[in-house]
Amino acid sequence: MRVIALTMTMLLLTACSSDPRLMNTNAGQDGPDEFGIVPTKPLQMPEDLNILPAPTPGGGNITDATPMGDAVAALGGNPERLAVQGIGASDGGLVSYVSRFGRDPAIRQVTAQEDVEWRSRHSRRLLEVWARTNVYYRAYEPMTLDSWAELERWRPTGVRLPAAPPRNRGEPLARPTDNAPRLQGD
Repeated sequence: MRVIALTMTMLLLTACSSDPRLMNTNAGQDGPDEFGIVPTKPLQMPEDLNILPAPTPGGGNITDATPMGDAVAALGGNPERLAVQGIGASDGGLVSYVSRFGRDPAIRQVTAQEDVEWRSRHSRRLLEVWARTNVYYRAYEPMTLDSWAELERWRPTGVRLPAAPPRNRGEPLARPTDNAPRLQGD
């Protein structure tokens, strides 16, 4: 009888977990992450030692790996543009328009706190904890946009919409009321 009571107590404590993590990213990972290993650049002697940056604790180094910059350079872009901070000239009008009624400088902290509260209310259930399942999509399902309902909502307004595939293979194709391109067999 004590064993059953102890087991039930442990199960109840497990079910009352306040762990707000929804994605079970640790499942099946017993070893190192092979994609997290990035080789360093080879050491080179600069032409002028005065151009070396002053050492900063925790700061960057010339030999640090820059995979994003390397990818941009390989595709013909300018890797120095990745380090540009602030608002670009092309986005200035957009930023001024969306902030015309003011903005909250702490919005990231507010939304992060609201997200933690949401995840704690929609956390994993007892069997999901035991099975180590991913409940991310179930937790955020109330916030998911129904693309088919939006498509049907916008079609009568006359707004040009992209063509949409049929919902099911057996369902007949709906005749679009907008100027969307027709699918073959329409």
